[in-house]
Amino acid sequence: MLASVEFLPPNPISTSLNFDYDGVQHGFLKLPYSHDDSAWGAIMIPITVIRNGEGETALLTGGNHGDEYEGPVTLFKLANTLTADEIRGRVIILPAMNYPAFNAARRTSPIDGGNLNRMFPGRPDGTTTQKIADYFQRYLLPMADYVLDFHSGGKTLEFVPFAACHILPDKEQEDQCRAAMEAFSAPYSMQMLEMDSRGMYDTAAEALGKVFVTTELGGGGTASARNVRIADRGVRNFLKHAGILDGVPERTESIKLDMPGDECFVSSEDDGLLEPCVDLGDTVHEGDVIARVHNIRRTGVPPRDYYATMDGLLVARHFPGIVRGGDCIAVLATWY
Repeated sequence: MLASVEFLPPNPISTSLNFDYDGVQHGFLKLPYSHDDSAWGAIMIPITVIRNGEGETALLTGGNHGDEYEGPVTLFKLANTLTADEIRGRVIILPAMNYPAFNAARRTSPIDGGNLNRMFPGRPDGTTTQKIADYFQRYLLPMADYVLDFHSGGKTLEFVPFAACHILPDKEQEDQCRAAMEAFSAPYSMQMLEMDSRGMYDTAAEALGKVFVTTELGGGGTASARNVRIADRGVRNFLKHAGILDGVPERTESIKLDMPGDECFVSSEDDGLLEPCVDLGDTVHEGDVIARVHNIRRTGVPPRDYYATMDGLLVARHFPGIVRGGDCIAVLATWY
């Protein structure tokens, strides 16, 4: 007996851009969205396509989470400055792929609560966020050879600035992703094993055989001049590595790090006031106190100490001063 096959309808997103035309095109992905303020309204997701003949295609994305700004700043700038004469092949730029979340300055969509980075492969007949994921899964990712997805810590985390690739079953693909990550040349280069990779954009791209690189560049719900400079240089390095831009990537010293598993993450078991005891980029040893959480309901209660679970480097911390039980308060990495 043949297994049943689900035939999905076309995605409702449309665009006036032609991905096969040479030159620079600016436009939108138009997703119909009927709501109280606009009966026949639409979500307009900005997109730029730059093409110059045959060659590799790079898909560059930011705003997967709407409160992460280093990538969108760099990609809006790149869309305004990159010319077709500079490249061979094609560059597709979406500075704010989850536009409802980006426009609301939220990690997730204000329309359906969807976390785009956990919605893949999506559905063309699903929620707003699922429709966006489906469009990327079925239309944009298949066009791409190289995928760069910018992330940072958003409002709740702050990271040392790193580019990252994942540990993959296909070691040849893993090596290609690592080479692209190293070409990005962030101050830190991280190989990661995700805690839960199901539904991620990363996983969708990697499953299609793409060379995929992501980043974590700062955070705190804002952008810094330093981290934007890292992103600006890194995206051009990435395009040079792909053979789309001429030239050799501009290499700087990058510390190689590894996040091997769940032991890298330290979570709070308490609600309270966070006292960081080490700073981002500091070296720690297993058993060191890295943070304390103070009771804020009354004085005279000793704080809870939280300890390093391994020797390594503090690469991320909880950003707001108040934490809740279950919040990630620190992330550690080792060297490789």
